[in-house]
Amino acid sequence: MLGGADLAASLARAGLIDEYRLYMHPVVVGGGKPYFQSGLSLTLKPLGTESLTQGVTLLRYAPAS
Repeated sequence: MLGGADLAASLARAGLIDEYRLYMHPVVVGGGKPYFQSGLSLTLKPLGTESLTQGVTLLRYAPAS
C-alpha cells in the first residue's frame, strides 16, 4: 500500500501493518514530511535487507509485538 505519513500513522496505531518496507536512496533532500510522525512509538524487528540497483537498499521490518 502506498500513502502518506498520516495514513501510515493511522494504520500503525490501529495495528494493521504487518510489514514495513523502507527504501533507502543515496540522495540528500532539504525537507518534507517525516514518514514516522512524532508521538508514534514503534518497536520493530528486522526481517532483512536487499541491495537494489543504483545504491538503493530495501530494509524490511515487522512490528515486534
